[in-house]
Amino acid sequence: MQSKDVISLTRVLGEKFLKQHIILTTVESCTGGLLAAQLTNIPGSSTWFDRGFITYSNQSKIDCVGVKKSTIEEYGAVSQQTANEMALGGINNSQGNLGFSITGIAGPSGGSKLKPVGTIFFAIAKKQNIIFEHQASFDGNRADIREKALLFALNQLLALTL
Repeated sequence: MQSKDVISLTRVLGEKFLKQHIILTTVESCTGGLLAAQLTNIPGSSTWFDRGFITYSNQSKIDCVGVKKSTIEEYGAVSQQTANEMALGGINNSQGNLGFSITGIAGPSGGSKLKPVGTIFFAIAKKQNIIFEHQASFDGNRADIREKALLFALNQLLALTL
């Protein structure tokens, strides 16, 4: 996804992060690194983007960013609790001072009545505090859902800089 609007949005985000001394770390599951890829398409992003974790499996969430096994067992990998621990774990395992996480069900399978395909959880952490939580329900096919999650993430990060 490289529309002119997305590139422009990402450039503005990077300029604001640089001015505000924000160093971002991302922890992505269902988007598989789309957010990190978009951010690193911007020249100079290494000054405000530290790293991106792709924690697609449950075990990778535990191993890479310290999500508790008990959290996944009790609430599921697709839950606000897991998203929160992912965002905090991103900060704790990087040089970032802002952690952004995405976990969800992009489909076409894997959904349930309680968590249908298109259910996505987001979290943003600063230091040791969750400063943003959100559950979204996106329609469309797998590509649509992942793209909508990416756009939501970029817009939410930009909103933090206002």
